[in-house]
This record gives sequence, C-alpha cells and structure tokens, in this order.
Amino acid sequence: MTTDRYPSRHQAEASITERKDPVAYRNPDFSEGPLTKADEDFYDENGYLLFENLFEPDEIKAMIRELKQTMERNQDRDSVEVIKEPESNDIRTVFEIHKDSGFFESLAQNDRIVQAAQQLLGSEVYITQSRINFKPGFKGKEFYWHSDFETWHVEDGMPDMRAVSCSIVLTDNYEFNGPLMLVPGSQKWYISCPGETPKENYKSSLQKQESGVPDNDSMSWLVDKAGGSIDRATGPAGSVLFFDCNTMHGSSGNISPYARSNVFFVFNSIENKLTHPFSGQSPRPEFLANRENVQPITPKPEKLTDIPSTTTSKTKTKS
Repeated sequence: MTTDRYPSRHQAEASITERKDPVAYRNPDFSEGPLTKADEDFYDENGYLLFENLFEPDEIKAMIRELKQTMERNQDRDSVEVIKEPESNDIRTVFEIHKDSGFFESLAQNDRIVQAAQQLLGSEVYITQSRINFKPGFKGKEFYWHSDFETWHVEDGMPDMRAVSCSIVLTDNYEFNGPLMLVPGSQKWYISCPGETPKENYKSSLQKQESGVPDNDSMSWLVDKAGGSIDRATGPAGSVLFFDCNTMHGSSGNISPYARSNVFFVFNSIENKLTHPFSGQSPRPEFLANRENVQPITPKPEKLTDIPSTTTSKTKTKS
C-alpha cells in the first residue's frame, strides 16, 4: 500500500506542513526544452511561469477558431464531461479535449509545452486531465482558493507533487475579467483540509468546490508568507501559464463584458501514476483522472497552423 505522505480531510481542523517533494526536478536527462535556468529558478521559488510569446499570432488564431467550434459542438450536449454554469445553460468546462482526435489532441503533444513539462518534472509525462474553461462576461462564477494536488491526491490517488498544469489563454486576460490568481511560494506548503469527502463529490465540486478548500486562517498565513502578494495571470490571448500542482490559486467572478477562456492540460510524471484514492473511496471517472492506456507523450515539433481543423470528434456525437 502506498504511504500517504499528504493526508487531508481526516481531521476536524486544518494543518500546514512543508512540501516533501522538489518543485523543479532539474533532471539533466530532460534539460532540452524552452525553459532557461532562470525560468526554472523562478518556477522553483514562485510555483508558476507565464509566457506571452510561446505561440505565434497565426497559431493563436487557429486555437481561437477551434475554441469557438468546440463551444458550438458542446452547447446543447448533455454529458458529465460538459459542466454548465450554476443556474444557467452556459458552458463552464469541457473535459477530455486531448482525446478529440483532432486539433487539441495535437496541441497536447506540441513540443513547446510538452518539453517544458518534462523540464519541470524531470521525466517523461502524460496527461492526467484536460479541459477547456469558459468564463462568460457578466455572469462567470468565481472558483475558490484551492490546491489542485490536494484534490488529485485525496480523490484520484496522485501519490506525489510531481505534476504541472499548463493553461493556454485563448482570450485576453485582464485584471477585471476574473483571471487566475496565484499565491507565490505557496507550493512549498501543504494545507491539510478539515472534514470528509462526500460520496461522488465531483458532481457538485466541478460547479462549486466546498471540500478540500483551505480555511481562512491558513490562506491568510500563506499570503503573509508571500509578503502579502497575490499574483494575477493576465496577458494577451496565446499566453501560456505553467503552475505547480500544489500552488494555491483561485479566480473571482467575471462581471465585466469580456469573456475569459483557456485550454488546460495537466501533465503528470510517468513515474507518478495514479494509485487508489487516499480518501478510500472509488476513483473519480476517467474524464477527470486518466488511468487507462497511460503512455508517455512523444513531443511533436508541429506548427499549429499545419493541424487540420477538428470537423468531427467524439465530443460531437457522444451523449
């Protein structure tokens, strides 16, 4: 049985412990990629990296085109993989887009993001979760502070902190349209959250997360450790954010007229495959935590404009 080095949701009160894993793994066998030593140092210290020019303008246009097509295909689709905003039919999230047999599957294998993930994790990688997030103007809901790892560990059985999220911004992210907020340095600490995990918690947590969120005192402590700093991932469409699985993050609601969208890939080390959930419950569905046919990704040096548009996919017909 795998030892639980990061217990959570087993006690009445929160606790804070130091991280037991590296942040940047720095394996010389996986040094080839777009990141410099300065980039790795910044990631190690702050828990995230933001690039504005990883993709070219014509590639960004291709991504935005595919975003619109994906939204249209899924607007009236009734499926557990398509999450709607509370109290409306607006799409919040479309999961498993790296299995669309088209554009986003190719994007998930692009060498610029895969090699960056390999550099940060020091190993070959695979995708354990992917999705497109939409936050419509005027009514996009907030998402409370959380560490992704806490959920992936407790509910999916991710053993160690050896995963990185890659968020590709598909609409301009401003200070006022609900951008992702991150607490720099928070990846160095693990907050063990109080309470228990409700059965099939994902059915409600994908719209509003209530289990596995830090208490106010713990959040205040983390922000104080960061010198009172909370960073915002703002930038033009095409910006790419990499952030550690344990970096504390969240987003406010969007009451501006400007929608916010991003494509999101979670790269996990091939040496950190999911085990049985540490909650003791059954694993969450495959679309949230990939376990089947897991193979390391071979990075492809492909220009996005050379990828055919996705005209048919499983998301178009699956119910």
